Amino acid sequence: MVATALTDTVSVERRSEIMALVGSKDTKPELLIRKGLHALGFRYRLHVKDLPGKPDLVFPRYRAVIQINGCFWHGHACPLCRMPNSNTEYWNSKIARNKKRDISNRQLLLDEHWRVLTIWECALTGKSKLGLNQVIELASAWLLSTESICEIKGKIGTV
Repeated sequence: MVATALTDTVSVERRSEIMALVGSKDTKPELLIRKGLHALGFRYRLHVKDLPGKPDLVFPRYRAVIQINGCFWHGHACPLCRMPNSNTEYWNSKIARNKKRDISNRQLLLDEHWRVLTIWECALTGKSKLGLNQVIELASAWLLSTESICEIKGKIGTV
């Protein structure tokens, strides 16, 4: 079978403009988590460049970081992560690289004695969501715990 490249329907310049609009900071899920934890008295730093992966939220007092991941971009196995039907080779490669980088960054953080919480988009949106209050409650409990690694994701088995 010969792989053929699909022709993009927009110019390279326009595709670059479109992709530049996809935000990696200050996303709606991130802002919701920040606001909820701040209201509970937690103080944090944003996107610390000195730490592997520039975590979304850094809590120096608790030696903890929180990553808020979009299910599609980070290849989460949930209903929100649906691969496009076109240019599948590109997207599979892109998501695989993202997942590999996430694993590496998480390990580097753990090696530096940081605790790591990943909050998945599906915990906040879609049919499998837990709801903002429950996610904030779980994140707060984790920050006050001694657990080194944790994930908060949507309800299992919900489509």
